[in-house]
Amino acid sequence: MIELQGRKIYKGKVQGEALVTAVDLSFYGGVDPETGEVVEKDHPLEGLSVAGKILVMPSGKGSTVGSYVLYALRKADKAPAAIVNKETDPVIAVGSIISEIPTVDSIDITKIENGQTVEVDADRGVVSIHERT
Repeated sequence: MIELQGRKIYKGKVQGEALVTAVDLSFYGGVDPETGEVVEKDHPLEGLSVAGKILVMPSGKGSTVGSYVLYALRKADKAPAAIVNKETDPVIAVGSIISEIPTVDSIDITKIENGQTVEVDADRGVVSIHERT
């Protein structure tokens, strides 16, 4: 197992499947708040769902309404299980806090591959990657 030390944005501990992108994502207009599907045209994750995944991306982008979209996703039970960023922007930070989504940043996200099992211990700011067998 590989452990990456980062910074806690919002507390919590969860394990799940990584959904990884090297491209920033906007929740407002980029993710359907009822289904969790990425709808941002030409985004590498277009057509995939963030629901229940460990969403790994450099940062967020776009309107502050994105924070509310994260909250709407939580209410619809379609939110990411956790968010891991290289650098968390204010929209993701606020959205994570109001939605109670464990979030860690200051992580070298290039170490995480799509589909890997990842444990996020946001209380300690640690992201653990389970190696594939």
